[in-house]
Amino acid sequence: MKGDHLVKIEMMEITSQRELAPKIYEMTLKGQLVKKMQTPGQFLHIRVPRADLLLRRPISLNEINQEAGTCRIIYRVEGDGTLAFSKMQAGDVLDVMGPLGNGFSLSGLQEGDEAYLVGGGIGIPPLYELSRQLVAIGVKPIHFLGYASNEVKYYEDEFKALGETHIATDDGSYGVHGHVGHLLDAMTSPLPAAVFSCGSKGLMQAVEDRFVDTVANVQLSLESRMACGMGACYACVCKVKDDPTGLKSLKVCDEGPVFPAGKVVL
Repeated sequence: MKGDHLVKIEMMEITSQRELAPKIYEMTLKGQLVKKMQTPGQFLHIRVPRADLLLRRPISLNEINQEAGTCRIIYRVEGDGTLAFSKMQAGDVLDVMGPLGNGFSLSGLQEGDEAYLVGGGIGIPPLYELSRQLVAIGVKPIHFLGYASNEVKYYEDEFKALGETHIATDDGSYGVHGHVGHLLDAMTSPLPAAVFSCGSKGLMQAVEDRFVDTVANVQLSLESRMACGMGACYACVCKVKDDPTGLKSLKVCDEGPVFPAGKVVL
């Protein structure tokens, strides 16, 4: 366990909450922990305000606003824990641990570079803060976003405000019909300086297969069920690729969730 995790806990105040799409919510939190939030791709580990639900829920940071002392998360209601979050209102407080994990690295990128940001479903939120930070250093982000349908699409305008944005839906109700890979197939411009991606295991595999041999800087943010969120319980391990023993593993919560392409078995 890393020594500073124990001090990264605060009862943060909810300043706003809204439903972006069916079962998808955006929550803004305020507190001193925001001062520690610098890196896109990190996550918060949030205690559910119910005594019968013991495990915290990991939710990626969507936006960091140091000036206002706030951060935003976007989550999808999938069980009792996230359902409890969705019923909370401005003025309520949540027990928040974080920021945790290793996020996306912007090192090596230079002004004028292009970067692909590839996300699907509820893997899209952390790419927004990443895009904001890329723009701040003069890197041009190109967004490739995939949703199940137009009904559950969110943050289109927010991403378009930062840069070129392409959208696909599984059912063809908006944008390109199909998965995000179809958007990448249509790109004819030179390869980007970096590729960042977050989403399902299938999406991560597709991005890795496409770019691992042609783009040196490919970073993948893995989704995983977690318990402690600090690397103590080994509930979220993944195998290291090209390990002849098959025994080496890395923990998604503290050694990830972002890994370079080719590092771990997806």
